Amino acid sequence: MSELHPNPAINQRNVLGGELASCCFAPITGYYRNGFCHTGPRDLGQHTVCVKMTADFLNFSASRGNDLITPLPEYNFPGLQPGDYWCVCATRWVEALEHDAAAPLKLEACHESLLSLVDLKTLMEYAL
Repeated sequence: MSELHPNPAINQRNVLGGELASCCFAPITGYYRNGFCHTGPRDLGQHTVCVKMTADFLNFSASRGNDLITPLPEYNFPGLQPGDYWCVCATRWVEALEHDAAAPLKLEACHESLLSLVDLKTLMEYAL
């Protein structure tokens, strides 16, 4: 593993049972800002869901107090727009799912821990 990911012992499988694929490098995403939806003990938000942003999801997230649209240069965060890929918190995506605002998924890049919250059949319905 590269030194960008602090703990190579963490399971890095995707929801399909294969190796976790990258989510996005432009903008660079992931809790560890390495382009992957890796997770670990310090990732309390479980940034494990690789989504393709939609206006509905961005607006929903902002309405819940997580503005992903506004750039925050001090955190090297460019702000997101529809079409961007990003690793989002699993619970936020599930909440959006419950409110008909879930963004589509890049399943190969969604960490397998998401399966503890959502069954594979449901995830497949949102697959790109």
